Amino acid sequence: MTKAITKSILMAAGAFALLGACSPAADGTGQDQAATQNESKATQATEKVGRLDIFYRAAGDPSKPALVLLHGFPTSSFMYRKLLAELGDDYYVIAPDYPGFGKSSFPSIEDYEYSFDNIARTMDKFLIQRGIDSYTLMIHDYGAPIGFRIALKHPEKVNGIIAMNGNAYEEGLSDDGWGLIRQYWTNKTAELEKTIAENVFTKAGMQWQYTHGTRDPESINAINWEQDFAKISREGQAAAQLALFYDYQNNVKAYPAWQEYLRKNQPPMLVVWGKNDAFFPVAGAEGYKRDVQNIDYNILDTGHFPLEEDSAVIIPKIENFMKTLAR
Repeated sequence: MTKAITKSILMAAGAFALLGACSPAADGTGQDQAATQNESKATQATEKVGRLDIFYRAAGDPSKPALVLLHGFPTSSFMYRKLLAELGDDYYVIAPDYPGFGKSSFPSIEDYEYSFDNIARTMDKFLIQRGIDSYTLMIHDYGAPIGFRIALKHPEKVNGIIAMNGNAYEEGLSDDGWGLIRQYWTNKTAELEKTIAENVFTKAGMQWQYTHGTRDPESINAINWEQDFAKISREGQAAAQLALFYDYQNNVKAYPAWQEYLRKNQPPMLVVWGKNDAFFPVAGAEGYKRDVQNIDYNILDTGHFPLEEDSAVIIPKIENFMKTLAR
């Protein structure tokens, strides 16, 4: 095993041991008790896109300004439950699950190409079929490469972008957090795939992603990683997720095109970024300041999933941003 792989694994294991392994959150103590109530306020439905059933959560009147919420790895539209509960009075808020994620169809790698190009095509078709032709994009993690592909295809449809640890800059990829995956890009072997699966696709790995870098790990709702682990444990998931890990290198190659899109189109931006993210450091957030003139820039003292700890800060900022776009 290379030193880079060892360093990444030790970093993840050590941080998990310190922040999550003995956390009361693992047995439900200190949970966000509003999660179930918030979930019930959104409608849930599926849209047939080709042969796929795309599950989505939505809140609000479709005639109002649309906010499209694009989730990250390893989660689903569930990560946006608080926004769906709070923003539906004034906006049409819609959060789909990608193929292979959440409650959407999970075709095998033989039946569906698990690449960011293909998922973006599927989600673009979903939006078109739902009649959503003018919207603000909120991008988190995988939501960035999917959202930017949609934005490049339809710049006239995008009214603004909310980037929450959704990266478009090479300096926004941490060396430690991406060590295993960078190794995989140049050394695609069964041994390395096994190493990744054993250290990432586990309940401990899921929990660590939610608790690392947070101020109060015990306050993070365990339902997040319990759901994610249940989904990623399905037969065939490792192959699908590894395909996306390998394809992520094409996102890095596309960064210059996304940056040019920002410079040319100047979409207003709201940045709300957890500064303790092990995967996407603040340097990625700073990149947006170089390319976008109209930007509301906010760095938060939390981890990879800022909504879990700082929704009370983020939601008012989104409300203000959306009001600004409507002027």
